[in-house]
Amino acid sequence: MADADNIIDELDWRGALNQMTDEEGLRKVTSEKKISLYCGTDPTGDSLHVGHLIPFMILKRFQLMGHHPVIVIGGGTGSIGDPSGRNSERVLQTMDVIHANEKKLTAQMEKLFGTDNFTIVNNYDWLSKMSLLGFLRDYGKLFSVNNMLNKEVVASRLEAGISYTEFTYQILQSVDFLTLYREHDVQLQIGGADQWGNITAGIDLIHRLEGQDAKVFGLTNPLMLKSDGTKFGKSAGGAVWLDPEKTSPYEFYQFWFNQDDADVEKFLKFFTFLSKEEIADLVQQTKDQPQKRAAQRKLAEEVTEFVHGKQAVVEAEAISAALFSGDVADLSVSEIEQGFAGVPSFDATNEQHDLVEFLTATTTIEKSRRQAREDITNGAISVNGERVRDVDYVVDPSSHFDGKFVIVRRGKKKYFLVRIK
Repeated sequence: MADADNIIDELDWRGALNQMTDEEGLRKVTSEKKISLYCGTDPTGDSLHVGHLIPFMILKRFQLMGHHPVIVIGGGTGSIGDPSGRNSERVLQTMDVIHANEKKLTAQMEKLFGTDNFTIVNNYDWLSKMSLLGFLRDYGKLFSVNNMLNKEVVASRLEAGISYTEFTYQILQSVDFLTLYREHDVQLQIGGADQWGNITAGIDLIHRLEGQDAKVFGLTNPLMLKSDGTKFGKSAGGAVWLDPEKTSPYEFYQFWFNQDDADVEKFLKFFTFLSKEEIADLVQQTKDQPQKRAAQRKLAEEVTEFVHGKQAVVEAEAISAALFSGDVADLSVSEIEQGFAGVPSFDATNEQHDLVEFLTATTTIEKSRRQAREDITNGAISVNGERVRDVDYVVDPSSHFDGKFVIVRRGKKKYFLVRIK
């Protein structure tokens, strides 16, 4: 994967560096040995989305260069709520919901990082054993309220208000770093730019308890913005999830395929493991023949395979090709459910239907019988991939797709999905 001798050079070229606590020291230690490092995520939801991938891509690069990633699933911190990125208090979730989310996020992380040279832990295991008096005596005494108030994540909340619960989050995250340093020899914490204050607080705690010569570091990635200045990670339908039940692999593939030419080089560097030469070649191809979208296609292939596997790429490309050509007859039921999730849909019974009636009364694909007959005779209507010109054509729902769907295309691009009940 690496084009550079040192992982820091690799991250710098890929635009993945924002701040480091001690760049010279981190370069030295990562050149001399393979280190353990960590990044955390709280189980406030049952899936990560593509925005969450940003720090984990950095963690994966360390893994590919032989370093040992540790992921903290924040069952403890997630039970109180991270104040960053919000203007109001988080709604506390029940522990049953948190534990259910922990299992799902753990499965997603294991899929991304595999089982070799990788550790996943849950901070609930140590934070839940801490007593209030122990917390105040062992850790609270070591934190200055003045310094805590100056941390950006807290300062940004002071006007709107912040509870003591969320105010103490940075202490708990610091305890995480200390625990991982002691028990897993973790020397580096990675996070988003908004985590800088929490990361440095953890380093300060380690230095106070373990000595100033303890070699621990912090690294943050920059805020990921698109060329138009908007935040990366959203689609027209909202968040793009890693869970295939929430965002299908086809929709996931399309999210990356539809990135703007102005952004594709940056995303290829950050979200793929392609070399400098491969990325330069793809960027040049896109400049020479932008209509072919070679860079976007490769971006979609690489990230979809990383998150969902090779078969998901094969299916996504089959769906894309079928929708473009209109040759949908060979799609599977599963591929139809993915590829047609966003098209207008209707319900119909499993009886045979007169086509004109089907287009007007059973559905509202056509506004009138006259328009339906006109579009049929003009060859503008296709049913299940077959162009129909006969106004007496009978739609038989049992003839395709296990009797579950009828696909109608009007014109070249307008698709409709009819679900058979």
